[in-house]
Amino acid sequence: MGFLTKHEQRDACLPIERQKLREAIYKDLVHDTDILAFFYGGSLAKGNEDLYSDLDLRIVVEDSAYETYRLNKKERATKWGDVLYYEDFPRAPYSIAHFSSFIKVDTFYYRQSDLQPSPYLKHLLIEHDPNGIISQIRDKSQSIDYLFSEKEFEVWRGKFFAYLHEVYRRVQRGEYNYAFQMVNSLSYSIVIGWYVEMGEVPNSFGDWSKVEGRRSPLSEKQMNQLVSWDVGMRDEQKLVHVFRSQVEEFTRVHRVLAERLRVPVNQAWLNEIIGMVL
Repeated sequence: MGFLTKHEQRDACLPIERQKLREAIYKDLVHDTDILAFFYGGSLAKGNEDLYSDLDLRIVVEDSAYETYRLNKKERATKWGDVLYYEDFPRAPYSIAHFSSFIKVDTFYYRQSDLQPSPYLKHLLIEHDPNGIISQIRDKSQSIDYLFSEKEFEVWRGKFFAYLHEVYRRVQRGEYNYAFQMVNSLSYSIVIGWYVEMGEVPNSFGDWSKVEGRRSPLSEKQMNQLVSWDVGMRDEQKLVHVFRSQVEEFTRVHRVLAERLRVPVNQAWLNEIIGMVL
């Protein structure tokens, strides 16, 4: 029984287990007078969930109760089912609970003032919103497009250059795992460029959710490029081949985005930066 087949029976039941968690969450939260609203984001809200989708739960609480709820975020999750473990940072306004059903719930707590119309809030599955707070935000978000600013463009290309130079340094030191991490970051930098180029809202950096697989917005060509940039061997020549290809695609995307933003491209400057390692 292999890695992909051992848990087939359990995995087939994951949508049922996810629904059970949703029902438990609803029963727990809906009558809490300090909770103004709660809703789901992510794939559930977009309607493209699969067997392994988690629950991206968002809870809006009264300002006066916010700190209490944040401090008790882990304990709250125990009311919904059997928690095996948490991913948690004590000071953060969120907690991720992993349940024995193999479903995880990412819970974020907000004050009402924390939420403003945004292109990230276009797709919401509202469970409880008696005062229409969230539905108004969702409606206003529909007309807001994601804008990739000149400042974000500068940060984006600066990070690409830094990752490129770091690959060279780490290979020279024999630190291949670090080099692999940087190559992966180069790939993700290009993914951000692809998303912006096609008008998609990119994930936060390093979040590979839905970048690959059936739910990806990428073209077949782009998916194949990502595969070609996989590095699994401690082979200097392979690494050089990979990041030459990455630089070629970055250069194309950089040119497209620069033209859209009307940012002049100094090719001699780009060549100097790239030429320091290639």
